[in-house]
Amino acid sequence: MSLDALRGDMVEVQASFNDGLPGIAVVGLPDASVSESKQRVRAALANSGVTLPARRLTVNLRPADLKKVGTGFDLGIALAILAADSRVDNESTSRTVHLAELGLDGRLQAVPGVLPAILAAKRKTNKEFMVAPGNLREAQMVAGVTVRAAESLAEAANLHGGEFAVPPLPPADIQPPSAGTTGASLDLRDVAGQEEGRWALEVAAAGGHHLLMTGPPGAGKTMLASRLSGILPDLDEEAAEEVSAIHSVAGIFDPSSGLMTRPPYQDPHHQSTAVAVIGGGRRVAKPGAASLAHRGVLFLDEAPEFDRRVLEGLRQPLESGTLHILRSEGGSVFPARFQLVMAANPCPCGRGTGKALRCECTPMQKRRYISKLSGPLLDRVDLQLELFPVGSAHLHDDSVGESTAEVARRVRAARARQIARFAGCAWTTNAEAEIPWLRAHHALSRAATVDADRTLERGMLSLRGYHRIIRVAWTIADLRGVDVPGRDEVLAALLLRQRGEGME
Repeated sequence: MSLDALRGDMVEVQASFNDGLPGIAVVGLPDASVSESKQRVRAALANSGVTLPARRLTVNLRPADLKKVGTGFDLGIALAILAADSRVDNESTSRTVHLAELGLDGRLQAVPGVLPAILAAKRKTNKEFMVAPGNLREAQMVAGVTVRAAESLAEAANLHGGEFAVPPLPPADIQPPSAGTTGASLDLRDVAGQEEGRWALEVAAAGGHHLLMTGPPGAGKTMLASRLSGILPDLDEEAAEEVSAIHSVAGIFDPSSGLMTRPPYQDPHHQSTAVAVIGGGRRVAKPGAASLAHRGVLFLDEAPEFDRRVLEGLRQPLESGTLHILRSEGGSVFPARFQLVMAANPCPCGRGTGKALRCECTPMQKRRYISKLSGPLLDRVDLQLELFPVGSAHLHDDSVGESTAEVARRVRAARARQIARFAGCAWTTNAEAEIPWLRAHHALSRAATVDADRTLERGMLSLRGYHRIIRVAWTIADLRGVDVPGRDEVLAALLLRQRGEGME
């Protein structure tokens, strides 16, 4: 199975012994890791008690015009060779998809991307698979297929009718990968004050909107952002498979807890490269933080400190929900339907709030710092909020704010209203809704949009920004249990966006 992002293509492994000088040739557009498989396969066969005929061996990976990448072809190549030498049942090996790397001692090693590979093969009617023990739990998550695991090449060959002595191997030490955090254990109750910030977070979660928070250090921007994924609803089965498949391709999926049912949370450091955030790589395209945050939250703390190429590279997935990574030899498409949350100081010194009496930055320094977040990027951010320092009154207040569980219940109710409204559509949240569809089915009155219309006419909003105000108004209406947004909801949406206008 050849994977390109989450798309898979079946690869038929053919082997033939012919007259000529002894040796192994692997053809069919293999990359370096596949070409090196002949050395691993030769050693694994020898350590499994197999002596190859002293003839020329050619291994063909069909179709020949498809680039083959990765070590997951090792087991298929070894079994094709044994089938060509009539040591295993060719029919049995032909109907089974093999996904495993070979160690020199013949042990089967786990490979990344097994979950999306099996999902792709299943769509092409393949039902039988063989994997390494380290990939068994991941492979068994796909319903309707038969998965077998083998410790060694000899054991795998015996499952296909071979008669090999299985060599004793020490038990493998399978370490689960680290998949990071989802932020589910963090509670909104820990946030002191910041009622407006908590409200903006709830609106963002309910409608899937992007959020920018500006304010001085210690105002609570990071605390709020890290708790967003905790109030998001669980992923449905389709989204859970898709998110788990992305993490599997990246090699960080831990199958011990099943599919990832909670929205992921990614918070890359501000010195991360464009490849680390957007995705890419030299040999094969790998998902970046933007794709790993698919159906979850991508948090950029100290957003103006990120490289401009990273920030501008997010503009396209913010609109389309996908990332197209193109190279001279082809391209890869990764899902990237994430919620972007950015946090920024008001200026380089961070004290430029209010009257800014303690700010030491010059106007040029402020302008240069602010301009790092471009207008086109900010135009795609629905909610733009300015936070102020928390006063001592909030610290000594005995009343406790709402917990994550309480807010999450309202968010789920608002999402349920959206799912019912958008039944039969290609989207399920207000942030993704197409404006022509809303106009045709749920048009707002001129009286409701009068404030937004006036702001648009004054040039304080772009048309894209205007449409985002309408989407946010629908989310506020869903949270309030209102069937159609009125002027109050549109004005509330307008205020949630214009509080951060100082950044533009």
